[in-house]
Amino acid sequence: MILRDAIDHYVAWRRAHGARFITSASTLYQFCKSVPEHVCCDAVPESEVRRFLAGTGPLTRWRANKYGALAGFYRYAISRGYAARSPLPAADEEPREPQSAPSYIYSREELQRLFGAVDISRKHAIRLDADTFRTLLLILYGAGLRTSEALHLSMRDVDLADAVLTVRNTKFYKSRLVPVASPLAGALRAYAERRSDRPLPEGMASAFLANRDGTQVRKHNVNHALRRLLETAGIGRKDDGRRAPCLHALRHTAAVHRLTSWYREGADVQRLLPALSTYLGHANLDDTSVYLSMTPELLYEASVCFDRYVNGGDHA
Repeated sequence: MILRDAIDHYVAWRRAHGARFITSASTLYQFCKSVPEHVCCDAVPESEVRRFLAGTGPLTRWRANKYGALAGFYRYAISRGYAARSPLPAADEEPREPQSAPSYIYSREELQRLFGAVDISRKHAIRLDADTFRTLLLILYGAGLRTSEALHLSMRDVDLADAVLTVRNTKFYKSRLVPVASPLAGALRAYAERRSDRPLPEGMASAFLANRDGTQVRKHNVNHALRRLLETAGIGRKDDGRRAPCLHALRHTAAVHRLTSWYREGADVQRLLPALSTYLGHANLDDTSVYLSMTPELLYEASVCFDRYVNGGDHA
């Protein structure tokens, strides 16, 4: 079978089984374009696969993503008789994935500066006003949502009576309920009252976080707004090996601050960690455990808690 046709079948099969399969599908079609046109699925040489995996730049995590997409496709192709073998190099031959730099973690003082500078940074905004931008930042930090999850909240997803957010079709194709604390719930109620003055182009399916005309806020506009806000607040990248401050860092910050508070309270963090994992919508506990070593402050609180345990104090 022609490679392109086999990829079409595979993509349709994955989506028919409930996967969005967007990034991997794009990767497979890029691979298809990199080899001779109309090549048979079973005739792709290993040299072509190695060239595609290597790319033209330095080694990044993208190589592992490409390898994973191709491995899944060839497992399918072999099972369907489209190919007799996989042209991928053995997994143990693949270079080790480079370690990502840790996320930026905003200090509480930086968060105060950040929220205090919103009005100034959005003073001349045309679509994304300060009110909506501030509420978005509060949701990212106060509820630990991903940016896309917050932007896709509809009016019906925000239960103001019970202070619960319904996050639908998340990164791992599942929905979850996210209860929010009283201060954030109050801020959402206040915003909802002001939001009622704006259009609802899709009724209760309209975006909760809306531009002045009621339309959904776009991520590229938010990224632009954050760059201006960071400049206004005087917050920039530090020389500590971490990534630059960004929107997603608010979610990481929320998790680290929650863990730090638990350690200070002497709570059983290992018992509470699965609850935090569920709250954040992580696919597994390992994704949440990475937060345990993110800041010196967190490590200090953990060591204090451990000392209490070793010396016969309250068990943590």
